[in-house]
Amino acid sequence: MSMQRTNVYADPEDLALIKEAARLRGVAEAEIIREGLHLAAMSNRIWDDPLDWPTFEGSGEPVTRDEITETIAEGRRGA
Repeated sequence: MSMQRTNVYADPEDLALIKEAARLRGVAEAEIIREGLHLAAMSNRIWDDPLDWPTFEGSGEPVTRDEITETIAEGRRGA
């Protein structure tokens, strides 16, 4: 992966935290900054397609502990 150099202004307190974290983790400060940039980029990404979430049958009402236990027991009996 190729890298591109850029300059940013950062709060001195944030830089001190990064310096300490880098020391404790035994990595370069730049590595922590790159991780932070990646997390910021991904958390602000706009996706073109909607997520394909699975759907489930049922009423949408919460189930009880007994219903969960019974369902697990039925699954074990059928296995």
